[in-house]
Amino acid sequence: MSGFVEKPEPEQVPGLVHLHTGKVRDLYQDAEGRLVMVASDRMSAYDWVLPTAIPDKGRILTQLSLWWFEQLADVVANHVISTDLPEGAPADWAGRTMICKSLRMIPVECVARGYLTGSGLREYERDRTVCGLALPEGLVDGSELPAPIFTPATKAEVGEHDENVSYEEVARRAGTETAALLRQTTLAVYGRARDLARERGIILADTKFEFGYDGDELVLADEVLTPDSSRFWPADLWQPGRAQPSFDKQFVRDWLTSDASGWDQHGEAPPPELPADVVEQTRAKYVEAYERLTGTAWV
Repeated sequence: MSGFVEKPEPEQVPGLVHLHTGKVRDLYQDAEGRLVMVASDRMSAYDWVLPTAIPDKGRILTQLSLWWFEQLADVVANHVISTDLPEGAPADWAGRTMICKSLRMIPVECVARGYLTGSGLREYERDRTVCGLALPEGLVDGSELPAPIFTPATKAEVGEHDENVSYEEVARRAGTETAALLRQTTLAVYGRARDLARERGIILADTKFEFGYDGDELVLADEVLTPDSSRFWPADLWQPGRAQPSFDKQFVRDWLTSDASGWDQHGEAPPPELPADVVEQTRAKYVEAYERLTGTAWV
């Protein structure tokens, strides 16, 4: 059992039709058929949406995504049309809302990995592969890979696990041309982002993207290169062979699996409320990631 501890009621806004409530975002459609994406302060971990929100998280995710979309504009088009608030929208939506093109989404999580950790590490320790791709002996937690790899996953519903799949499975589902384009574009975007992050003292260990088609054009969608969708490590503290300090939700994951939380990750009970100090330190990590990457102070 997993999902929302308590699923929130969507805001009702005149002129907008509520389409979906995800782990973090609420999705609407306006009268012109455009998508209105609103990032909440909800935090998810281990397939649960937690009962405690992280203040400012939705705005940080949105503003950081917008910054990245600008940096990547010459690599791939994106789905953003405007950040204007829809008429009648709550004032609280300011800074956390994007009006976007409605795309034909490709049901694949496009994951790029430049370093070995997480589910990739677990598969490597078992089979010396990641998503079926053979890797050399001697790698450890946090090792830089010989070259970045494309390790796709199927996109799961709220409460379900994303499942790593082979490139061949993506080709079967999406077609050979689309699969090749997804791999090429994912690695190109990762390469640009990795280099930009490295200049700012951050290692982009891995990240995931979502793409869709606008007519015949492949377009980058959803959020991009945030602490929710990426592993960011401080470069000056990188030390292979151990878990790395990070600017992402790993801090929350670590608390949930510690004795302090008292929570059984494999049981049916929902996770507990986060303590105030965990909330504040998590917010601080998201803010620091934003400030380091963009070079501007979070206001």
